[in-house]
Amino acid sequence: MNEWERFFDGYAPQYMSEVFTKNTLAEIGFLEELLQLPKGSSLLDMGCGAGRHSVELAKRGYRMTGVDLSAGMLAEARRAAEAAGVTVEWIQADATKFVSAKQFDAAVCLCEGAFGLVAMGDDSESHDTAILRNIFAALKPGARFVLTALNGLRVIRQYSQDDVRAGRFDPLTLAETHTMEWETPAGKQTVTVREKHHLPQELVRLCGEAGFAVEHVWGGTAGNWGRRPVQLDEIEIMIVARKLPNG
Repeated sequence: MNEWERFFDGYAPQYMSEVFTKNTLAEIGFLEELLQLPKGSSLLDMGCGAGRHSVELAKRGYRMTGVDLSAGMLAEARRAAEAAGVTVEWIQADATKFVSAKQFDAAVCLCEGAFGLVAMGDDSESHDTAILRNIFAALKPGARFVLTALNGLRVIRQYSQDDVRAGRFDPLTLAETHTMEWETPAGKQTVTVREKHHLPQELVRLCGEAGFAVEHVWGGTAGNWGRRPVQLDEIEIMIVARKLPNG
């Protein structure tokens, strides 16, 4: 069990109380308008977490598969699907190792769902490249992929040379090392984790190397998605890409 799996297993019951989860309906409306898929289409939700996007898309008639590393988050997702009266295929898997038995009409990887969440001993570029290649392989030719990733522009502006010296921020990789915490009946628990941030052109390069054609680079902060430029201090960047028909 790596640091992120430990964190999400413990944090799962608190996830849906976070403020960034409150705009799910608007986010789903944006995805539907963007993807323009007929009902009954199959979608892959990589790093699905507690299932807030998968469940809502299933309610709207899409065939959903949600993949996540954390058993705790998937338990919350199953409860949410049952409460909503929908069926979702839930798969516990590491996104860097996931191999799909089928191909999908579209895929999403949203709100730090696997991408950029790097184990302490792992190479960040290899980690994220593996996820992109696995998603590419899971898509039908011509299918679209929507990714949101942490915005490197923000952390470059946020951190100081003191943070670099203290090991909180690596300017070479744009990786941030910090402590996550969550409450349990036994008290507060903590774990040290690494998060990889990306520059827009870096995301275009990584997606291109995985085989995608990038169509758009937009601001992607949860609750504020739109067809708009990336803002310097927002949390996430959105990439809209496509697996070319001959891919």
